[in-house]
This record gives sequence, C-alpha cells and structure tokens, in this order.
Amino acid sequence: MSDRLAKIYQCKKTVFTTRDLALLWEETNQDKIKSAIYYYVKRGKLLRLSRGIFAKMKNYNPKDLAASIYSPSYISFETVLLQAGLIFQYYETIFLAGPFSKDLKIDTNKFTFRKMKPYILYATEGLIYKETYWIASTERAFLDMLYIFPRYGFDNMRPINWEKCFELVSLYKNKQLEKRLKKYFQEYAQ
Repeated sequence: MSDRLAKIYQCKKTVFTTRDLALLWEETNQDKIKSAIYYYVKRGKLLRLSRGIFAKMKNYNPKDLAASIYSPSYISFETVLLQAGLIFQYYETIFLAGPFSKDLKIDTNKFTFRKMKPYILYATEGLIYKETYWIASTERAFLDMLYIFPRYGFDNMRPINWEKCFELVSLYKNKQLEKRLKKYFQEYAQ
C-alpha cells in the first residue's frame, strides 16, 4: 500500500478523482481501487472532498479541485478576467467552462460551471496548461464571456490583445460573436 501512497505524494496534483488514482496506480480492478481509497481515507492519508474526489492534504489547490469536478472543463470567465484586470469586482467563486451549467459548493469552495458546446470545450487554442489544470488566456476568457453574456460591461479593456481575439473567435463558430467582437474592437481599441 505504501507504494501507492508514495505515487500520490510524488504527483504535483493536490486533488484526485477515483479515475486519476486508478491511472496513477496503474490499477484496473475497481474493487482494489475502492479498497485502497477507503483505506487511505480512513487512515487520514486522503481527504474525501466529494463523491469520487479526494485531496492529499487539507491545503489543496482549489483550482485543482475545480478541474477535477467535470471533464472537459477549464477555468475562465470572471476568474481569469479579474486576474487580468479586465474586471475589478472580486468573486470568491471559481468560474469554469464545462459540459453543463451548475453551481456547486465543495468544502469551503464555490464553483460555477457555464455550459459550452463540446467543440469549444475540446479546443485547446487560447488555453494554458498549468501543470494540473487548464485555464483560459485573457483573450479566450474575454471571448467566453462575450459568448455567454453579449452585453457584458468590462471595467478595463487595455489588457486585451485584439489580434489574438480575432485569431480565436472562429473556435466558437458563431457569427453573432464575431460581430460583437468587431463592435468591442471599434469601441475600445481605437
């Protein structure tokens, strides 16, 4: 059993799904996987956060948790736009693009998933892999926001790289979004 625990602690991830643990342990027997997880949770070596989701420590990365809830998904919207300085309103919630819309609270963390079409979720252009989760670039998060909220009011448009936006907008296969982007460009980039 200690070999399995060593693999968990050598991994950069702080949060794991049952599937993650099966892959990490190279185990296909579901009973053995469940038994090992139960053993580690009971001994306090794994922390059960939600059904099928576990942390290796109490101070896990909430973004690791966010990325573990639904697949495919990536961190975007207000979470990225606040970090980039496009909006100034602080949110405790982590916002993600996902296969369906849902608000969740796990442990002390709040998550909001916004539904995106599969061809958008699976497109990696404009996404950055941060060792354990995917996060949208500023331009991808900006376009995600315009896709879901056509008249969103941004506080600061200076961080936008308009050229990147025009390169990424075709991922959405949406003529209205292309028109919105052109309108924002004409209004704020000049």
